[in-house]
Parts: sequence; C-alpha cells; structure tokens
Amino acid sequence: MRGLGIAVGLCLALLAAPVAATQIAAARVWPAEDYTRLTLESETPVTYNIFTVGTPPRLVLDLDGVEFNAVLEQLPSKISPADPYISGLRIGRFKPGVVRLVLDLKAAVKPQVFTLKPVGEYGHRLVLDVYPEQETDPVMALLEKDGKQPEPPAASDEGDKAGKPATAAPARPPAPADVVRLITIAIDAGHGGEDPGARGRSGTHEKHVTLAIARKLKALVDDEPSMRGVLIRDGDYFIPLANRVSKARKISADLFVSIHADAYVKPHARGSSVFALSERGATSAAAGWLARKENEADLIGGVNIDVADATLKQVLIDLSQTATINDSLKLAKAVLGEIGGINDLHKAHVEQAGFAVLKAPDIPSILVETAFLTNPDEERKLKDNAYQDKMAQAILVGIRKYFAANPPLARSKLAQSDAPRIR
Repeated sequence: MRGLGIAVGLCLALLAAPVAATQIAAARVWPAEDYTRLTLESETPVTYNIFTVGTPPRLVLDLDGVEFNAVLEQLPSKISPADPYISGLRIGRFKPGVVRLVLDLKAAVKPQVFTLKPVGEYGHRLVLDVYPEQETDPVMALLEKDGKQPEPPAASDEGDKAGKPATAAPARPPAPADVVRLITIAIDAGHGGEDPGARGRSGTHEKHVTLAIARKLKALVDDEPSMRGVLIRDGDYFIPLANRVSKARKISADLFVSIHADAYVKPHARGSSVFALSERGATSAAAGWLARKENEADLIGGVNIDVADATLKQVLIDLSQTATINDSLKLAKAVLGEIGGINDLHKAHVEQAGFAVLKAPDIPSILVETAFLTNPDEERKLKDNAYQDKMAQAILVGIRKYFAANPPLARSKLAQSDAPRIR
C-alpha cells in the first residue's frame, strides 16, 4: 500500500507541474500592396483564437500557452508606418497562459490565419494574412500608379514630310506597324518574403537578385514607346505561384517573364537558361529537378490550402494550351539568343519543364535563369550592378525581337489607346 501511495503521489505531482510555455523563436512582418503577412515561428505548434472589434477597426489574436518573451516584445517595432493595412500593434499578457496581440487597422480587413508544419529551415509557423475587406482592382490600381499611354506608331513617310529621309533608332528592331495600344509585360521577380529561394556561398539570396533585375527590366520596358512593365511583386514579400499567374491575367498581360537565379546540387554548374512550359515532361534531368524545386516555393513561402482558389481552377482547366506554348518557345528563343551575348549558356537551346508559374493558358510565358547563384563566380556576377543591367537589357531586346516577328493582338482591356490618362 505504501508503494501504491508513493506512485499516486508522484502522478499527482506530475499532473500539477506547470506545462512549459511555448517559446516564439522568430516574428516577421511582410507588408505588401495586396496584403500584410505576420509570421510567428516556434518549435511546437501554437493554439490561437482570432476575432475582430468594430470602431475603430481592430484585429485581436490570442496565443494560448505562449510565453511573452523578448521576440514578442519587439514585434510592435516591426510594423512600418507605410503598412497599407496596419497602423500599429500592441501586445502583452492578457491573462495567465494567454498572450494577446491587438492590431490597430487602417480600414476593415479580411484576415486569414493558418499554420504551417516545419519545412526547410523553418519550424512550426503561425501565419496571419491581413487582406483588405474590399479587394483592389488590379487594372485601376495600375492606371492610378502609371498613366502612361501609347503613342501612335510613326508613319513610314514621316521623314518625307519634313523633307528628310526617316531614320530608325540604332540597334532596335522595327516595331509592329499595327500596334495601337500599350503592350503589357508582366515581370515576375521569383521568390520573396518567407521564401528566399537559392542562396549563394557568400549568403546572397535569390529573392533580392531577382527583384533587382526585375526592377531594371521594368524601367527599360517603360522607356519603350509602346510598352508598359508591371512588377508582379515590388518588394520583399511572398506571392503564391498561382496568384502570380492570376495577377498577370487580371491585367491582360501580353507576356509573362519570370526571373530567377539558378541553383543546383553541384557548385560548378554554370550558365544562363530560358525555360518554357512543357506538357509532356522536362527536356532534361536538370530541368526537371529545377522545376520541382521552384514548384516547392509555395511550401516554403506558405499558402493557406483551405482557401478555395477559383482562379487557380480556371488556370488549370486546360493545360493543353499548345498555341500559347508555341508562342512561349518563340519568345524564349529570342531572349536566349540575347542572353548568350553576355553570359555562357547552360544549354544552347530553350528547355521545357512543368513550372507552375508558367501555366497561364493564354499568356506566352518564360522563366529566365539569369545565372547559377550556387556557383561562386556567377554569384559575384549576379551581385554586380553592371551585370544586372546587361541581363535586363538582353531580355528587353529579346522581347522586342519577339514582337517584331509576332505583333500582339488588339485584345487588351487595360492598354487601349483611348484609356483615360491618370494624373
């Protein structure tokens, strides 16, 4: 009986012992035009409760069994004054065992909260995405941001009217004679936010390289008299692969160019590549490996799989898209020919693989691997401002050559010549 009493006593003591509180190891905030993401990372899953409060609008997130530590204490300082949705954040112990976050909002929002299991270098993550209650119309947002309008193409006898022979701009292929609207180029900087992409030996992140080149390409495209560049992301934040495609389709893009910095298991791999979508499988083992790696971006960046995505279903209804793939191959070949003038080519021909980001059924789409970030020599190139300029210029010249041979159809709802000018 005495032994039984000791055992019961021990069990009661264990039951009475306090459960160790969950430690938040990292807290990150990623503001973007479309939404703001707040991520809390921990070694064990976090139980939570979320609700909104009326006027003024606030969002409350209670964390159960979480210790209020230095990481959480510093979280309010991570809210930027320029955040489009959150004006401030307050945090503290609400009651024993519960930490409360109160987000002061700039307008009514539509929050999404979900958890992610450990992947890559990340542990368990609790993700709060703060979306506006009223979604922004991407067409109107673009018009408000950029009122650039197309200029009518110069008549072939313009020089005769002035009594002088017409002269063409040097090193520029002739523009299609029937272009009467702006050609819209969707420029996708790969990775971003929680998803850093490949890493170089000296610590360079792919997401920073791709955004730098994408911004340079947009500036060059915007300087063209009949083109407009639209950045799919213009900051360090994550966009799911399907949303990148969806955004390009919503703005009626004529082309989709996704920019990446290659990676491979062998550090001596080198050279630039251009990819198009494949219906039948990858054209090489390396292409297949790369496509699988890039398609895992959603796992690392974090996607709420409980949300039904009608746009994704629409995009994936028909993957035959033979005509679009054929146009993508023509564009890829034109761009590859120009890139070969500034860097070695990993393959002398356009490769194909099942990249999810290239699956717009009605937009010619290519993925440009600008160089191998996992190759130390090419990592130095990718960090070099001059190389980034040359890469952006080469892509633009390839785009010009593609349109010179393949005039765009007059189908854009966004860039018609009679579109209103926003000042």
